[in-house]
Amino acid sequence: MADHRNVTILGAGSIGLSFAAVFSDAGFHVTLCDPDAERRAQAQAGLDVQREAIALAGLGRGEAGPITVAADAGAALPLADLVIECGPESLAIKQAIFADLLARCHADTVLVTASSAIQMSHIVPAAEDQRRCLVAHPVNPPAVLRLIELCPAPGTQAEAVERAADLFGAAGFEPVRMRREIEGFVLNRLQGAVLREAYRLVDEGVTDVAGIEAVMRLGLGPRWALSGPFETAELNTPGGIRAHAARMGPAYARMGAARGEQVDWHAGLIDKVEAERRKAIAAERLPLRAAWRARAVARLVAARDALMGDRPE
Repeated sequence: MADHRNVTILGAGSIGLSFAAVFSDAGFHVTLCDPDAERRAQAQAGLDVQREAIALAGLGRGEAGPITVAADAGAALPLADLVIECGPESLAIKQAIFADLLARCHADTVLVTASSAIQMSHIVPAAEDQRRCLVAHPVNPPAVLRLIELCPAPGTQAEAVERAADLFGAAGFEPVRMRREIEGFVLNRLQGAVLREAYRLVDEGVTDVAGIEAVMRLGLGPRWALSGPFETAELNTPGGIRAHAARMGPAYARMGAARGEQVDWHAGLIDKVEAERRKAIAAERLPLRAAWRARAVARLVAARDALMGDRPE
């Protein structure tokens, strides 16, 4: 392997362009491949758009690693530390791509797909071939939403997950390591839960689409931009996680049962969540965190409302 870090990106669509801009900005040597001549011709303009977004978000590092645009990965594959497949969301196409990657890449190269739905065990069915293969699911657009979900196949080695986390982390992403393979990963599981209930509430005539949009945009969204569901619950309830579970758990259980869903916040689970939260922040510092959130939400709302004034109708 070369002294500098090399990443090869297969597919010059919006996700591939976004990844290319981010890794280049972090100093990686990037090879961006697409068999479509028109996409290759438009790649520079697309990269400029992604770079502008990075700068607007204040995420730029300015390392300016070189980007080579090519029809085929060719000689880049044996040199790649990381290959990111951003091709069509087609199982057959991804299977063919990964069969080729396994044959042509260096044995230490980490191979990932940016698929939003297809599990790696479906793309590479043989467990012995999965050892360095995993899903690296981004949030669109990756240029500014710097979360990456790392989902292993049953045969993926822990070392490959850690190397992927290191490489994406070096580019500025926050890696979330999944301990096992699951459909939808984490983001789409959470997003799907909200969407299912949103559709149900509209279908049942509880409120309309505008009402759902307002609740999310004006209520849940600003808080969730600053803290996840566990911290939000903790900051909203004196006594923290355990008090919130005691107060709201029965109500959520009834709501879940009405939807045919089991909600069991059992004692062992509450203990686990509380223990992980205490590792993140000491209980005595929660009042300071709550005061910070109050100020941060106020600033976020001001920024949001200014942006909403520019929203096209």
